Amino acid sequence: MKRTVLFLLMFLLGFSLVGCGREQARNNSNVESSDGAQTSDSAGSHGENTAGNKSEETTQGEAGRMGEEMAPAVKNFVLIEGGTFQMGSPETEAWRSQDEIQHSVTVSDFYMSRYELTQAEYEAVTGENPSSFSGGDLPVENVTWLEAVAYCNARSEQEGLTPAYEVADKSVSWNRSADGYRLPTEAEWEYACRAGTETPFYMENSPSAEEANYYGHYPYMIEENYFSQGNLTVQPGEYRQTTVPVGSFGANPFGLYDMHGNVGEWTWDIYGEYPEESQTDPTGAQGGTRRVYRGGGWNDFAKNMRCAYRAMMDQDKGSFNVGIRLVRNAAAGNGNVEGTVLKGGTNTGSAEGRGVLIAYFSWGGNTRGIAEEIAGQTGADLFEITPVNPYSDDYNTVLDEAQRDQNEQARPELAAHVENMEDYDIIILGYPNWWASIPMPVASFLEEYDFTGKTIIPFCSHGGGRFGQSLTAIAKLAPDADMGEALSVHYSGGSSLGDDVSAWLEENGRIIS
Repeated sequence: MKRTVLFLLMFLLGFSLVGCGREQARNNSNVESSDGAQTSDSAGSHGENTAGNKSEETTQGEAGRMGEEMAPAVKNFVLIEGGTFQMGSPETEAWRSQDEIQHSVTVSDFYMSRYELTQAEYEAVTGENPSSFSGGDLPVENVTWLEAVAYCNARSEQEGLTPAYEVADKSVSWNRSADGYRLPTEAEWEYACRAGTETPFYMENSPSAEEANYYGHYPYMIEENYFSQGNLTVQPGEYRQTTVPVGSFGANPFGLYDMHGNVGEWTWDIYGEYPEESQTDPTGAQGGTRRVYRGGGWNDFAKNMRCAYRAMMDQDKGSFNVGIRLVRNAAAGNGNVEGTVLKGGTNTGSAEGRGVLIAYFSWGGNTRGIAEEIAGQTGADLFEITPVNPYSDDYNTVLDEAQRDQNEQARPELAAHVENMEDYDIIILGYPNWWASIPMPVASFLEEYDFTGKTIIPFCSHGGGRFGQSLTAIAKLAPDADMGEALSVHYSGGSSLGDDVSAWLEENGRIIS
């Protein structure tokens, strides 16, 4: 009798513990944090969106069924129910870009990984790890778009799935019926990031440095409030200057981690202008070699992590803040998306018989010093970009002037011009990193000339943010130019500047007269 009673007590206790464990798992499902942070998943206004916002438990169940039907290694994928949403940003959104034209888009169901792809996952398939930072649970970065596509195919083949991409005859095409791993479209990515919201971020306000890994000194709207930070909803926080383990912060309402910050994420799409009419399952521009990546990285300002912000880079280049998030079809699609001719590499190399111009904008002298070092090593011509109305010599004043011009997308009139631009095939373009982008006089310079067929090789001086989103800004303003490998220099570069410039020139094919 005693044994029977003891058995019943043990059974009831075990059942109770299981129930508590399940309840605790539900309570903690959206607040996983490697540093113990308890983060909120509150979202902004839902408006008229018809986004599928399945609960955490439901998406886990659906992902499990998808795993049984399609592949055993899909346990960390979430079913994203399709719907219609407003892609892009309203004209009233602060710090929006002109290429964020808001339009109605409908996407079909798909599965998306909860997490950014880790270095351990990438290395397990490829045997390589190109990342700038090292750690198995850190997101893989410094991968090119072409390498991301190759990874998707290799992992698909490894798991017995049909590869989504075909690489042949210098082109990449996408088989929409394939069940293998692939990159999200730009529309799928934004739909999943927004998770039914219409605010600049999936949370109501700017993410704080406790909610995302980014340049935490610069939360949303810091530019206008740099000297009156009490007006900010979110105060400046930590700048970690590195990637962090995936899933270190709370998930968005769809159960996806790190949709803002840590690393930007490649999409399938070729960069191009949005149409104004409604679209269903769009796949990007028809031609080009610059691919879109989304979400912002560890060194980005909050304004460049917005749901609608569009960054881009040549498909054969990688960056220390750009990685991968995988998706898979929930149902077979139709047809192929034809690829584009693969780029054969930047047209730099020896400058013999080719004119080289070093054009630069400098405020405090750091960029000028770098330009002069480059000129000394290459013998290239120097041209200083100067506005008719110079910026203030006072540091605090110029900070405000610079953010004002950038916010207004001003194009200051230039005091001097290159009269023989046709003589130059290579433009080495220098500037200080101002508010995570190029100074607006550089934008004026880029819009003044036709850079079709020319190569632009950027260099910038910075105080910690490296390039920010300046390379995207240049690529958008000079879409028909090739882009060489860029150089970022911390302030004036110090005693290593000469060696750093020499190594960078070698990387670009040693541009020497």
